Amino acid sequence: MQNSYRKIKNKVSRLLSQDNFDEAVKEISEFPARKVINPLISSLYSMDEKIKRRSIVAIGIVAAKLADHDIESARVIMRRLMWSLNDESGGIGWGAPEAMAEIMARNNKLADEYHKILISYSEPGKNYLEHEGLQRSVRRGLERLASKIP
Repeated sequence: MQNSYRKIKNKVSRLLSQDNFDEAVKEISEFPARKVINPLISSLYSMDEKIKRRSIVAIGIVAAKLADHDIESARVIMRRLMWSLNDESGGIGWGAPEAMAEIMARNNKLADEYHKILISYSEPGKNYLEHEGLQRSVRRGLERLASKIP
């Protein structure tokens, strides 16, 4: 099991790095969503900005595709991203607001359910994320979502 995860993670890492991102996303989309989402989420922590941006897009594509036939599993992904932004998670959810927005930009049902949560991360007194880097991520996420669903 662990060996299978490592193989997928290594393959995803190589695909996110390759020149032809359209082909890479196509190949990533062929993996079962539940097997590829963890390696994609871990790629959000990459120090390479190109890898981080590409993982955000790929997460959006994979989760939106999953939502078409298994909305509850897509909700689990959204909740996992939200959890990573929670102080109690023990980490910092780098890229999570943008990944959430990318998913919502590609799936209206999830956007209807979760857009207010994304907005709340930018509002003092609500779920405001105090870290400056996370606020930038929230702003980019809100811009992305607004570009698809004004």
